[in-house]
Amino acid sequence: MAKILVVDDEPAILSLIRNALITDQHLVTAISDSAQVRRADLGAYDLILLDVMMPGVDGFTLCREIRGAVDCPILFLTAKTLESDLMYGLGLGADDYIVKPFGIGALRARIGAHLRRETRERRNVLYLENVHFNLSGKELFVQEDKVPLTKSEYEICEFLARSRGQVFSKEHIYETVFGLDGVSDSSAITEHIKNIRAKLSKYSIDAIETIWGIGYKWKL
Repeated sequence: MAKILVVDDEPAILSLIRNALITDQHLVTAISDSAQVRRADLGAYDLILLDVMMPGVDGFTLCREIRGAVDCPILFLTAKTLESDLMYGLGLGADDYIVKPFGIGALRARIGAHLRRETRERRNVLYLENVHFNLSGKELFVQEDKVPLTKSEYEICEFLARSRGQVFSKEHIYETVFGLDGVSDSSAITEHIKNIRAKLSKYSIDAIETIWGIGYKWKL
């Protein structure tokens, strides 16, 4: 089950797509006014379907505006069939280009293929709101910007983020991240978290909460 945003100004097409995707057990948000997309919580969606030829804000413009804020697949729905249109749309950051009229079965299959690919690719990535972790590369990003964390700072962030919402003492964090053979002590965790907060604050990210007298938790 995925959360999918569908944007199309034609009510009949919007209803057709919505009903088909609900049949596939997806959670679907259908929007007919493209201007409303700018107010949506785009990070909540696993895939976005955009009609190209819409009044007001067209699909190409909308894709250009939102691509930097979302990393999920964006699929265009359009009656434009010229190769130049296809290349332009993909150049804006879209992942696929589905030409109208289309068979609903084929559309469902294309959506399913993109969602499966996303699942495979995200096995080594942890997404939490505007922050994501490259688990294999041991890197933390805010949108497209890599945060310059030290190895110890990254390990603390990953440990807390993997168990977000849970509170851990300094001692627990230290033993988990550095092991019993660590050369410092748990008070070092306080300094590491201070440095992490300073680095994330440059992106207006407040990810680690202090629970006084107990410890820390990842709150995003």
